[in-house]
Amino acid sequence: MTYMPPFAITPRIFSLSQSISHALGLLEGEKLDMEPVRLRRDNNIKTIQSSLAIEGNTLSLKQVTHIFEGMRVIGPKKDILEVKNALLVYERFDQLNPLSMRDFLQAHKILMKDLIKDNGAWREGGVGIFKGSKVAHVAPPAKRVPELMSALFEFLKKNNETPFLLKACIFHYELEFIHPFMDGNGRMGRLWQQLLLSKENPIFKFITVEELIKDNQKNYYSVLGQCDKTGDSTTFIEFSLNLILMALETYRKSTSISTVKDPASRLQYARKTLQERWFSRKEYMDIFKNISTSTASRDLKFGLDQEILEKKGDLNQALYRYFPENFQG
Repeated sequence: MTYMPPFAITPRIFSLSQSISHALGLLEGEKLDMEPVRLRRDNNIKTIQSSLAIEGNTLSLKQVTHIFEGMRVIGPKKDILEVKNALLVYERFDQLNPLSMRDFLQAHKILMKDLIKDNGAWREGGVGIFKGSKVAHVAPPAKRVPELMSALFEFLKKNNETPFLLKACIFHYELEFIHPFMDGNGRMGRLWQQLLLSKENPIFKFITVEELIKDNQKNYYSVLGQCDKTGDSTTFIEFSLNLILMALETYRKSTSISTVKDPASRLQYARKTLQERWFSRKEYMDIFKNISTSTASRDLKFGLDQEILEKKGDLNQALYRYFPENFQG
């Protein structure tokens, strides 16, 4: 029987999941005109700097950028090595299979190369996480790590009712709980969550959740501790989903739709999100935050006049739908 990590789907988890799905739907159309290579590069640099900063790395975003560009950087040797290793892992991001435990171990091997002796291998000793002089978490015995990690990957691969969005958050928490490596568990948890989210939707390749985790670092560790006490990942799922939603909203606000300036191009642009389902004027305006109600109405009238759209209902109850692209009128 496949292992099922303990968690509950609360009303907040359900609400956040719906909001994330809605935000992804809007972004799928909006960001297609951006330069993906540049966006991907900038996101990787921010992600690496933020994730390593959580672990105490002192290098700034500018210094990490300089290392990416092959420039010489003055800083602690260990911090520079951490960044170089992380850059190598993120270069292989698209080749990593988030459902493969072999790829997981290979990623850790690269990430922690020359930083610890047993990089790419499960720990062989016991570990405890300290907060000051107090033990905050005692990880399971080393002999159980292979079994627990195998069960966790089976959970990811199993076709069950758990949405993949939630699986990414659950995996992150469970990994921190198991603590399978002597070091590098935190950065591996954040890397693998992003990899799993990217399997859910490619937009997550351009989203920096780690930056928000860094800004909410105290809460991040507090929530992990709460989950240890309750024995499930529910609170961590809520925390993670909230940060994911914030990251999506921040990303959406960070760039403007500069290429969509007339009714025809706006309608073409919106089609990527709305496709051929019925939608309201409000849903159309959700895609273009800066247009007025009257502009939206003119766009929709233009769509009807040009037989791009069909309509049912009147006034505030009116709904619109795109004709198939091969429709001849």
